[in-house]
Amino acid sequence: MPASASEVVVFGKADSVYVRIVRLALLEKGAPHRLEEVDPFAPGGAPAEQLARHPFGKIPAFRHGDFSLYETSAITRYADEAFAGPRLQPASASLRARMNQAIGILDAYAYRTLVWDLYVERCVRPEADEARIARALPRAELCLRALAEIGPTAAWLAGPELTLADLHAAPMIDYLTATPEAKALLEPHARLRRWWEALCERESVRALGIGASSRSG
Repeated sequence: MPASASEVVVFGKADSVYVRIVRLALLEKGAPHRLEEVDPFAPGGAPAEQLARHPFGKIPAFRHGDFSLYETSAITRYADEAFAGPRLQPASASLRARMNQAIGILDAYAYRTLVWDLYVERCVRPEADEARIARALPRAELCLRALAEIGPTAAWLAGPELTLADLHAAPMIDYLTATPEAKALLEPHARLRRWWEALCERESVRALGIGASSRSG
């Protein structure tokens, strides 16, 4: 394991879903880190130094001392195993599989639907594409139902303890809750609403401003 005194740097935009996921994991582990702002959407694309860190020009990238890494799930698993603090991956093989299942759902289906098709269209673009939003709603309903059904009696998404799955979901659900569609989408899922309320009270989540609209509402 690299020396704990080695500087930890996350490269990316503060409001990026995947940058926030990495930072949540570091905060939960109590690992001090520095965010270096990198905008992959700047004119001309990602800067050359970011391409050296991440050959696909995406964010986040990560550095711990002389160890560099990219891809969010690789970074969060490294953070869990390299730093002291509460364990963020279950010891049980079955619960670890549930955690990975939830992360897979979030990456493959929920991210584009909840963030780009709903939040960005409704809250960021000057004029929303109502047809795109309408098409996204059934997929959003399916994503939320699938997450709710992973552990129907558990306090957290993948079991009785907070895991990387919860941190992976937090920024996506945060952006969803900023949309007017969120209330109807979450209404059938009492478990997800309780989970979200509990998550919004965590120091790591508050530190990144996640859940602020839910608390103020």
